[in-house]
Amino acid sequence: MNVQSANPQIATKMALMAESEFIEAFIIDVNGVPRGKWLQRDKAKALLGTGIAMPRSCFLLDIWGRDIVEGGVAYDTGDPDGLCTAVPHSITKMSWSEGNTAQALLTMREPDGSYFYIDPRGVLARVLDRYAAIGLTPALGVELEFYLVDSGHTGGLKIAPRGADESGWRGWQIDAVGLGEIHDYEPILREMMATARTQEITLETLISESGPGQFEVTLKYSTDALRVADSATLFKRTIKQVARKHGLTATFMAKPYGHWAGSGMHVHMSVLDKAGQNIFVGTEERAADVLYHALGGVIHAMPDTMLTLAPHANSYRRFAPGVHAPTYGDWGHDNRMAAVRVITSDPPASRIEHRVGGADCNPYLAFASYLGSALAGIEGKMDPGPETIANHRSPEAPALPIAWSGAVDRFADSPAIAGIFGADFQRVFTACKRQEISEFRKRISDVEYDAYLKNA
Repeated sequence: MNVQSANPQIATKMALMAESEFIEAFIIDVNGVPRGKWLQRDKAKALLGTGIAMPRSCFLLDIWGRDIVEGGVAYDTGDPDGLCTAVPHSITKMSWSEGNTAQALLTMREPDGSYFYIDPRGVLARVLDRYAAIGLTPALGVELEFYLVDSGHTGGLKIAPRGADESGWRGWQIDAVGLGEIHDYEPILREMMATARTQEITLETLISESGPGQFEVTLKYSTDALRVADSATLFKRTIKQVARKHGLTATFMAKPYGHWAGSGMHVHMSVLDKAGQNIFVGTEERAADVLYHALGGVIHAMPDTMLTLAPHANSYRRFAPGVHAPTYGDWGHDNRMAAVRVITSDPPASRIEHRVGGADCNPYLAFASYLGSALAGIEGKMDPGPETIANHRSPEAPALPIAWSGAVDRFADSPAIAGIFGADFQRVFTACKRQEISEFRKRISDVEYDAYLKNA
C-alpha cells in the first residue's frame, strides 16, 4: 500500500516537503544542539521511510562540536553511519527562512527498530515506555526563560541589553511581569509566537521576567511528554532564528549576566492512570500518597541527576542561597523557595513543579531525569522527608552538587542514573562532560589575570 494513501498526516508532510526548495534535517545531540544537513526535496520519501544516513557520532559531540575522544563512538569504531527518520509532526515550514524551506527533526534507530542508545529523544522514549508498561501516562508542562541580547555592539562588550549605553548599563529597566518590556520587543515576540503556531507548538503565556530583555513562555500541559520535549527543543531553535532576523541574539545560557537573574526551565508533572485520571489527586491540603512517593524518588535522585539539569560550566552560576535556584533537594507545598513545589490548591490539577533545571539543559535528558526518578519513587514507595516551610529548609534535604565537576562525578557513579539512562549512555555523557571540563581548565579568564598576575 502506498504510504501516502495509508496515512493522511504523512501524505500532508510529504506534500509539504515536495513543494520546498530544500529540507533542513537535523538531530539533537546530547547537549541539545541541532546538528544536520540540507537535503534536496527528493529525499522526502527517505525521511519518512527507510531513513537517511548520519554519523552515529553526531549525537556525541562536545559543546564546540568536537568528537569525544573517550566516547568510543567515533575514533574507536571508524565512525560509522546510522539511519535517521523524521519525526512527522516536526516537518513544517521554516517561516523565518528566506525562500520556501522545510525542516525535519530526525531520530536514529537501530536495525531492530530500537532507538540508538545515545539519541536523547530515544532516552526519554524508553523512560516513557516504562510508564506505559504499568498503565501510567505522565503529563508535563514547561515554563522556559530566555534573554534577548544585543551581541557585540555595545561598548565592545560581548553582550548587553538592547538600548544599553557603552558600559552595558540600561538603568533600572527590568519591568518584571510588566507589559512595557513586551511592547518594546513586540515585533520579535509576535513573530516568535506566529512561528511557534506554524510548528504546532502551543505557547500558553508570555511574560517579561526579572532581567532586562528576559522573557518566559509557558508550553501547554500535555499527556504526550515526548511531544512536549520536541516542542521545547524546537521552540529554542525558533526564537534563536527569529531574534537573529531582528539583529539580536536569543540566549538560553543559564546566567548570561552576573548581576541579573538567571534563566531556568520549570517543569510541572502529574501522572494519569488508564482511565485518564490524575493519580495525584487528593485534597486542597494534601495530595494522594502516590504524589509524595514520586516526590521521594525525585528528591532522592536529585543530586545524581543534577548534571542533566545543569549540564554546562555556566549552569552553576545560577545556584546560590536566597534565590529561585535551589542548592538543596527540598520540597514544600506551594513554596517557590524549594527545589520542588507541590501544588494542591486545585485538587484535580494536583502536580509537582521541578524548579532546579536551567534553560540551557537538553529537555529530553531533563525530562528523563524527572520522570525516571519519579517512577522509581512510585514503584519503591519512597519517602520525600519533611517539607521546607517558607525559607526554613528541611534538615534532611540533600545538598546538591553546585560545582560542575562534582555533578559529573555524581552522575558517573550513580546506580540510579544507570537505571534511568542505561550504563552506556551514562558512560558516554560522562566522557563528554569531562572533555569539556578539560578544555575549560586550559582557558584562563580575565578575572584570574586581574586577581593573580601581579598579586599572587
